[in-house]
Parts: sequence; structure tokens; C-alpha cells
Amino acid sequence: MLVFVVRRIVYAIPVLLGVTIVVFAMMHLAPGDPAQAMLGPMATPENLARIRHELGLDQPLYVQYTTWLGHALQGDLGESIQGSSDVRGEVLHRFKASLLLGGASFVIAVTVGVAAGVVSALRRGSKSDRVVMIGMMAGISMPPFYLGMLLMVVFAFKLPVFPMDGMYDVHGYAGIGDLAHHLVLPAVTLAAAPLTVIARMTRSSMLEIVNEDYVRTARAKGLSERIVVSRHVLKNALIPVIHLLGLQIGFLLSATALVEVVFSWPGLGQLIVDSVLARDLPLIQGGVLLISVIYVFVNIVTDSVHAMVDPRVSLH
Repeated sequence: MLVFVVRRIVYAIPVLLGVTIVVFAMMHLAPGDPAQAMLGPMATPENLARIRHELGLDQPLYVQYTTWLGHALQGDLGESIQGSSDVRGEVLHRFKASLLLGGASFVIAVTVGVAAGVVSALRRGSKSDRVVMIGMMAGISMPPFYLGMLLMVVFAFKLPVFPMDGMYDVHGYAGIGDLAHHLVLPAVTLAAAPLTVIARMTRSSMLEIVNEDYVRTARAKGLSERIVVSRHVLKNALIPVIHLLGLQIGFLLSATALVEVVFSWPGLGQLIVDSVLARDLPLIQGGVLLISVIYVFVNIVTDSVHAMVDPRVSLH
């Protein structure tokens, strides 16, 4: 098992390196000047040249990249161009809000998705199955930003049940209840698409396993349907779902920016969007690097768990 994990970590290194190169190149090829964004439209050419020199923007791209990478390997992500704050501290601070949103969405997606898939598979062709299928089609069809605005209009404007935006009440922090109240709409919005994928995979996997010989044998022995489903069908049906969870966490990491912008959630995605608009290169690179590391780490964990529960996967 240790060899399996080490091999996955070694494979992940060039992936992370490639991500940093692509992001670095894209941001430098995009229109706009960080020095101009920092000083404003009235900046003189002399001041612009001075800021570019201080930020190292007058050096060749490969020098800028290797300098940044060398500092990043030591845990130093630099300082924000706009706020002159420590990038690592700002990114980690914002990531806590994104982790809360993503964690809540993941729990909703897994619990509701697996339950919906099981119900749909066990009652194939019934009204419950059709309702689940219609819900899955709707969930996979609507982009997160559209679903978020739709839920906001219905449950925050028409029916003022939940807050429209933000993480806390504008009058100040009112406890865990206030935080949970603000979390409902963005968490449901972010969970909709992965919930649908998990439900469809669970349903498909259960329909394949429910007709296997060992399941019919278990029923022939007189075992109750609950035991047959929980011990024999669901246990084996969840093996492909486990592998799918890593991909859905990747979706949550990528879609969180859209949801955070819609609901003004002060997370890492919102920070990256604001940094792109402000041409704050250190913040963009630091945020994307953290997301990439988390995505790779989650995939390593998912592959390891999949390898442990599925005897067909080789650990060598």
C-alpha cells in the first residue's frame, strides 16, 4: 500500500508543476498591467517603471516563474499587489470559508445522492424512480450560477426564508445558527450537480449488482431484504461511487467560485475572482496552487481507498 501511495505522489508532482506553469503563463499573456492596476490611470511612466522593477515584472518570464516557484517551495507565496498583505495568510484565511461551504455541499451531495440512487434502483419504474430521474435531469442541466440565482429569487426574495447573501448577518455574528442559516442556499446550489452524478452512478451500479448470482443466493437463504441490500448490494455498489467522489470534490473546488460570487460568500473562489479583476498575480497564483494541491491530495486519497476496498485494483 505504501508503494501505491508513493507512486501516486510522484505522479502528482509534474501535474502540480504543469498547473503552475499554465496559470503563470495565462496571467502574463492576459491583457492588463498589474502596475497600472495598482497605481491607477493617472500614474506616470516613471512610477510605473519603478513599480514594475520592484515587483520584478521587468524580468524575463522564466526568471519570474523560477523565482516565484523557489519561494513557493519554501512556503513563501509573496505579498498581494493590491493590499500588500501576506498571500499565504490571506489564501488560508479565505480557504476556511470555502472549506465550510464545500464540506457542507459534499455531505449533502453524498447522503442525498446515495439515498436517491438506492430508492430509485430498488423501486425501478415506480413514481419514486421517475421523480428521482426528473430531479437528476434538472440538477445536471442547470449551471450553478443559474440555480443559485433561482434559489435566491424564490427562497430569499419571494419567500424570505433564507438570507440572500453573505456569510453572517449584517448586524454582526449571531452564532452557529446564523452561519448555518446563511449556508443553506449556497451549499444546496453547489451540491446539486455532484448530487445528481452520485445518484445516477449509485442507481446504475445497484441495478447491475441486484441481479448477480450471489444476491439471488442471499435471498434464497431467507435473508431479509434489508440485509440483502445493505450487506450484499449496497456494499459492492458503492465501490465505483467511491472513485467518483474524488472527481466530484474536484467539481466542488472549481464551481465554488461561481457560487461564492452569486451569494457573496467570502471564500477562496471569490478571492481569486477579485484578484483576476485586479490583476493581483501573487494572490491568483497562491489561490490556484492551494486548490491544485488539495485536488491532487483528494485524488490520491480516493485512489487509495478505492484500492483497499476493491480487490481488482493492484497495489503494485
